[in-house]
Amino acid sequence: MNKSLPNRAIEWQERKLILLDQRRLPAETKFLVIDSASEASNAIRDMVVRGAPAIGITAGYGVVLSAISCQQLPHHQACEQIERDINNLAAARPTAVNLHWALQRMRDCLHNHAKDWLPALEQEAIAIQQEDIDANKTMGRLGAQFLYKQCKVMTHCNAGALATGGYGTALGVIRTAFANQKLQKVVACETRPWLQGSRLTAWELTQEKIPVELICDSAAASVLRERKIDWVIVGADRVAANGDVANKIGTCGLAILARHLGTKFMVVAPSSTFDLDCVNGDAIKIEVRQSEEVTHFAQQSLTSPEVSAWNPVFDITPANLIDVLVCEKGVIERPNRQRIAQILNK
Repeated sequence: MNKSLPNRAIEWQERKLILLDQRRLPAETKFLVIDSASEASNAIRDMVVRGAPAIGITAGYGVVLSAISCQQLPHHQACEQIERDINNLAAARPTAVNLHWALQRMRDCLHNHAKDWLPALEQEAIAIQQEDIDANKTMGRLGAQFLYKQCKVMTHCNAGALATGGYGTALGVIRTAFANQKLQKVVACETRPWLQGSRLTAWELTQEKIPVELICDSAAASVLRERKIDWVIVGADRVAANGDVANKIGTCGLAILARHLGTKFMVVAPSSTFDLDCVNGDAIKIEVRQSEEVTHFAQQSLTSPEVSAWNPVFDITPANLIDVLVCEKGVIERPNRQRIAQILNK
């Protein structure tokens, strides 16, 4: 098995999907072999894999696994079963638009190939992953142009190789800046309740010897004020037509702090994350997960048994708080509806 991390958390080998179980990092590096569409759906729902691009890629391979299980059926029966599996995959998590974008690509591919549909679907899923990696590297180059030598940046959640097909969105910019000797340090917010910052982002950066300092989420205001952070750089799970962004809970608060304290704010997301049918952030459905993720840690209660918790996974950052929005098609400064439409129609 080719475990090519840190550049890959998703591998497709011998018609099996191999996922790094991100719930176990950094204590354990464990790979799961996924061989059915239902297992792929469960992996998305249970946070084995997370990050909008990675979720979409995993779903694409899930469709291929569905097709493999149906390859002895007549085409129309296979299509019916694959459609059911596509619907189940789509329901795994609601907020990341890449999931639905990738599944629509797979659905179109299925219906466009009455013959040889299995190899066509496999090639389409492989293409989705490779296109994401290529887009990440382009975004890394475009975003790093805004950073200068000895730059200090803050990031939230994990928008790296683990959250994508490979290389990363926000961490792609950070990786490129470090390679170009522009980066002094990365400050990573821990990102409660799943701790993607402390478990995943810090782990990724240390793998490549990129200097990183971890902070509690509640320390962000003090760090921005006292440490003179130059840029906050984050990814996105959905970008509305007007430039409003859904990203990991806490992102909006960072954007407000950055604007108040004079720190620039950058969002990095591939064009597959843009949802032009979504008018603004108010139209984005925000996933709310079980309260136990907040009230418990490692199955140990952190509060009184009668206490409940509200656990929204994402929040909405208004476009007017974003200085730079980077996608593989170009850079949008002070994003709005017109500038986004112009870039995406290039």
